[in-house]
Amino acid sequence: MEATVALDLQCCRNVLVPVPRSVPRHNPVSEFYGQFLRPQVLVFALTLDKVQVWILSECVSLFQVNVRDALNQAMDEELERDERVFLLGEEVAQYDGAYKVSRGLWKKYGDKRIIDTPITEMGFAGIAVGAAFMTASCAWALSSIMLCFQAGLRPICEFMTWNFSMQAIDQVINSAAKTYYMSAGAQPVPIVFRGPNGSSAGVAAQHSQCFAAWYGHCPGLKVVSPWNSEDARGLLKAAIRDDNPVVFLENELMYGVPFDLSEDVMQKDFVIPIGKAKVERRGTHITLVSHSRCVGFCLDAASVLAKEGVECEVVNLRTIRPLDVDTIEASVMKTGHLVTVEGGWPQYGVGAEICARVMEGPAFNYLDAPAVRVTGVDIPMPYAKILEDHSVPQIKDIIFSVKKVLNM
Repeated sequence: MEATVALDLQCCRNVLVPVPRSVPRHNPVSEFYGQFLRPQVLVFALTLDKVQVWILSECVSLFQVNVRDALNQAMDEELERDERVFLLGEEVAQYDGAYKVSRGLWKKYGDKRIIDTPITEMGFAGIAVGAAFMTASCAWALSSIMLCFQAGLRPICEFMTWNFSMQAIDQVINSAAKTYYMSAGAQPVPIVFRGPNGSSAGVAAQHSQCFAAWYGHCPGLKVVSPWNSEDARGLLKAAIRDDNPVVFLENELMYGVPFDLSEDVMQKDFVIPIGKAKVERRGTHITLVSHSRCVGFCLDAASVLAKEGVECEVVNLRTIRPLDVDTIEASVMKTGHLVTVEGGWPQYGVGAEICARVMEGPAFNYLDAPAVRVTGVDIPMPYAKILEDHSVPQIKDIIFSVKKVLNM
């Protein structure tokens, strides 16, 4: 006698079922990335000699895409969509980028749109900002009374590391960030500054700084910090389409990490709104707020703590500026506890700003204990690996801080 048991998505969300031959493969990139199905509902028919599985409802296709390829796809699709978009930076063309993020773009789009530059961040950042000004500036010069101006080109300016952006900080802050305000809204600056940010592995003090708080401090900039492939793909496309200068902070250690992407995320029109955080894990006991690579650490810590009966809610900021205070407050008002996690230094950091916003807003009255920050150590990054490991947040540090807040 057969018995059937229906399992909902919550029960089987981690089940991956190979694609049946009868399921059409609509997206050609599936041949490269591989495709799996995550069923919404499974029905198991249990018999004496076998277990059969049927997929009863519509399934969501999954693609394995690492962060590097997600960034590459986003740029490729935006270069194809808008001829005003171009990429410039050191080794982005024939060499395919220092981290191979621009792989194949020069062969496809040529020298005029994928441009290698000399090693002068001040120079090529200035060229990029000028290109974003170009058409509008010409129109402005022709008629000072015009109220509307056609936007210029839409550059993507790659820094080999954000540490080198300090050579170009005048271009990023004074030329890009302030012009829209100084022109009374007449001159948009549609430019994306992007590259790896924060600590890597064994690159010491001058190549390991996190610039989230540095640029998040500056009005006129939008500052984005993706964690996974979905973030990287959707946020970069949104940044390229934005008429404001966007600082796009990637992480070198995340480039090769693969994530599952749904078919919806792989669509060319998929974008993630800048300024909106995402709750990556639901919980009721404590809120963990983080960005970039540390989001993964928070999720790992939450999995460990769940075995001890502690349910953490993990908020992926995605955007540093503008900060999604509403999502943070809603989570804190539910859990009553807050821990922020970041790779940057503690003083005047992203976590400090989050704690200040919570203290100044309605969520403060819901806190059952003081908020705690988990940050990088307040020193320049050491070179020795054992010292480096002690200088950046680890999963054990998050677990310790959660237990401290919950008085465990």
